Amino acid sequence: MLDALATTTGLGWGVIGFGWVAQDYAVPGLLNAGGRLVAVADPDARARRRATALGARAEADMRSLLEDPAVQAVYVATPNHLHRAAVEAAAAFGKPVLCEKPMATTLAEAEAMAAAVRRAGISFGTAFDQRHHPSHQAMREAIVAGAIGCVTAIRIAYACWVDAGWAGDNWRADPARAGGGALMDLAPHGIDLAEFLLGEPVVDIAALTQRQVQDYAVDDGALLIGRTAAGVLVQLHVAYNCPEALPRRRLEVLGSTGQLLAERTMGQTAGGRVWRIDGRLGLRAPLPVPDAGASPFARQMAAFEQWLRGSGDAAAFSLERDVHTMRLLDRAYASARPRAHPDEVAGCP
Repeated sequence: MLDALATTTGLGWGVIGFGWVAQDYAVPGLLNAGGRLVAVADPDARARRRATALGARAEADMRSLLEDPAVQAVYVATPNHLHRAAVEAAAAFGKPVLCEKPMATTLAEAEAMAAAVRRAGISFGTAFDQRHHPSHQAMREAIVAGAIGCVTAIRIAYACWVDAGWAGDNWRADPARAGGGALMDLAPHGIDLAEFLLGEPVVDIAALTQRQVQDYAVDDGALLIGRTAAGVLVQLHVAYNCPEALPRRRLEVLGSTGQLLAERTMGQTAGGRVWRIDGRLGLRAPLPVPDAGASPFARQMAAFEQWLRGSGDAAAFSLERDVHTMRLLDRAYASARPRAHPDEVAGCP
């Protein structure tokens, strides 16, 4: 529960890990949603200077942030291997937590985090911003209204170019810190989005991974296939080896009477286009998207605050669903098999 301060002012946020996602998207989102950036914890001096410029108190260590009563919720955006320590520390101080995806680097870590959250009795959510994209919410409403009949399949392509030098410290290419590659980073969004659109869980999953282009130790691409509890087939292509100029963000929902097609909606910003395609004549018509220009991050931060206040969508955040997603990622990696011939040269020449 929020204290009395939260009933009269915007939610006071503390941010642990002030990298580009926090700086460019999450913090602008929380401010746009009416929240307040109270404190930031990050070991990098440049990140702390940027936080100070925004009016936040900035420290290298998270303890003082967690001790501050003005911090009413914590957003964790550290590299993946540091999620557990940050979440468990916040739980010990009784702070609600919104944690970036993936929840952790391993299923075991995610389960340990979930146990700490339950013991502390705090509110916890994983930051799946794609379920808050206005286009995706419009697609869900269209599916529920029967716009494409009985849903048969979802196909998602979510790809980008992340080479070894993509960042000064590209921890996403380090298996110890990231927990995996493109599959670990991008597939959680696709899995959660499929479940959001359909209103039911993915129960079966398998994957193939590749290290085809990029020169690092994690997978730079993966194909996943799954099936929901009601039998809808789910296909995900995620990649770090797709040039940015190519079509690389596409979402299709197929049904017995039509199809929903979204292009360039998957990502951190609003925008893209959505169509309904008629199954009889193949005619394409734009799908109306209310509040189309709204930031998915701003909507996510607003939804989290409403959830903490006991209003809004009670199912917007779910610890059990987050652990379920980690179980699916664990099973997907376990199903991926090495090449039949270990001495075969991998990747493009």
